Amino acid sequence: MKRIVLLRHGESLWNKENRFTGWTDVDLTEDGITEAARAGRLMREEGYRFDSAYTSVLKRAVRTLDVVLGEMDLDWIPVIKHWRLNEKHYGVLQGLNKRETAVKYGDGQVHEWRRSYDIAPPSLGEDDPRNPRFDPRYRYVPAAMLPRTESLRDTVARILPYWNCEILPALAHCDDILVVAHGNSLRGIVKHIKGISDADIASLNIPTATPWVFEFDDRLNYVRDRMLGDPDDIARRMQAVASQGKSN
Repeated sequence: MKRIVLLRHGESLWNKENRFTGWTDVDLTEDGITEAARAGRLMREEGYRFDSAYTSVLKRAVRTLDVVLGEMDLDWIPVIKHWRLNEKHYGVLQGLNKRETAVKYGDGQVHEWRRSYDIAPPSLGEDDPRNPRFDPRYRYVPAAMLPRTESLRDTVARILPYWNCEILPALAHCDDILVVAHGNSLRGIVKHIKGISDADIASLNIPTATPWVFEFDDRLNYVRDRMLGDPDDIARRMQAVASQGKSN
């Protein structure tokens, strides 16, 4: 059986401050580093030995991966970073407090921006300094391909070519792959793997630094999945994610 483990990054500074982050590059908190280390130890104890790892180009995911691989004594394996694994782009919401935004616009509107499949937040302007066309890490990406905002549908459309053409085919030549990314980029991958409907994906909340194991047969067909860790703790973490965008 072949396995891909999906791992959301540990708690970031803006997770802690309850801000919309998107493509803004923020670091992990000390708790986030602890979470990543715990995930690495858990996977090591479960016997995982990854052949390669993939992550986004955002610091919170890259640093989580570094901590995990250090805990597993796998610092030497190939690591591939790609912008297509970045978080959903939250447009003009990036940097705003989620609770305060919900007070201003209503819980329903913020829930749509956060969790609906096809509704994107308001877009960044072309001259907004947060526009990714000004970021040197994307200098080789055509400006027209870089988002100014995204719905989850847009995020899935960005990620799936990389999943289908790079990550999943790589599993044909190895046994275990680790993908460290973000709440919404991973929601898009899970939606695709499990065939979750556009409506039902709104209720999927992925907790930070919790390994989610997906098993595939030798023909790369999805077989089953499970999260590693204590079920009660996982449920608590999921609920914490769900509550972030509420006004009270």
